[in-house]
Amino acid sequence: MKQYLDLCRHVLENGTHKDDRTGTGTTSLFGYQARYNLEEGFPLLTTKRVYLRAILHELLWFVSGDTNIKYLVDNDVKIWNEWPYEAFKKSADYQGESLDEFVQKIKESDAFAKKHGNLGPVYGKQWRNFNGVDQLLNVIEDIKNSPNSRRLIVNAWNPAELKDMALPPCHMMFHFYVNEGKLSLQLYQRSADIFLGVPFNIASYALLLMMVAQVTDLKPYEFIHTLGDAHIYDNHIDQINLQLSREPRKLPTMNLNPKIKNILDFKFEDFELTDYNPHKGIKGAVAV
Repeated sequence: MKQYLDLCRHVLENGTHKDDRTGTGTTSLFGYQARYNLEEGFPLLTTKRVYLRAILHELLWFVSGDTNIKYLVDNDVKIWNEWPYEAFKKSADYQGESLDEFVQKIKESDAFAKKHGNLGPVYGKQWRNFNGVDQLLNVIEDIKNSPNSRRLIVNAWNPAELKDMALPPCHMMFHFYVNEGKLSLQLYQRSADIFLGVPFNIASYALLLMMVAQVTDLKPYEFIHTLGDAHIYDNHIDQINLQLSREPRKLPTMNLNPKIKNILDFKFEDFELTDYNPHKGIKGAVAV
């Protein structure tokens, strides 16, 4: 994935140091775009192993409209746990539980999960119920019936509900484009954590593009990733430099169950990744 390494190098060479909401500090640059042609392979990073299981479950969670972490916890996906845990620590129910103990309670108790596992009206809510509008299903119908429309958009940035979200949407709007039987998707991401978040975002939206293309009888073509604040956290510089020292490998292949014709029918088992041969994983702390 040369495009990803080009992004890393560009931010390191041209970015400036900025403070941030988390207090971690970043090297930041405003405005960047990369293009990934899905005809050349599935854009899953090869300079470190990326946890595809988490990406798949999170995307299915978004598509379902769910906003509670219990589905993710039940499937051993940890990427959203810190936000509700931080809120739980401020509640009257908090008795000094560790993050692991909090997650175990989410897993074991539906009542506890209902009370303390919700993230507010984040992505899934906005995709499926933006002030009463099911944007995702509507845009699929529009792609089928008005493929030349310039309004094939899903927007997760709902100003009226931002205050109720555990985290305002980083990947905030995506736009489809149909041409000669091929479907492309452009994502605008206002805030891009290049080491931890961006590899997930690339793979997630490439998957979403493939899913929508299949249910609209089109071929997936380009994922275009437009970044606003593209940043590398100070505690991820070494990890980024390690990736830059590695040679990208051949992209894997992603296969979807061809029998699925409704996007809501996709399950984890309907995705098969083959020929993925990445370098070893690299750990890094999430900034909350």
